[in-house]
Amino acid sequence: MLSGRLVLIALAFGLMAVPAHAETIQIVIENLAFAPTEVSAKVGDTIEWVNKDVFAHTATARNGDFDVNQPPKKTVTFMLTKAGTVEYYCRFHPNMKGVLKIAP
Repeated sequence: MLSGRLVLIALAFGLMAVPAHAETIQIVIENLAFAPTEVSAKVGDTIEWVNKDVFAHTATARNGDFDVNQPPKKTVTFMLTKAGTVEYYCRFHPNMKGVLKIAP
């Protein structure tokens, strides 16, 4: 009976030690627009910006949290490290806008 309890305790601790799985969320840049324009994510998730345009772009947070340069026809990744709602835009094309809603 004791060994059964030890197995249950070991399983319980093992399950608690498993970290939550981070996700990779893709935002496509095409025709001078971010798509989707609003994304929900969690701290630890990775944003993958895929620039399909022939122009360079940025994803620049209005609050200063990040400024990601995106060469034409390239993919750039960025891991989210801070919770909050972050509005971002392209410094080269200010009409390009998006929002990240980042949960803890």
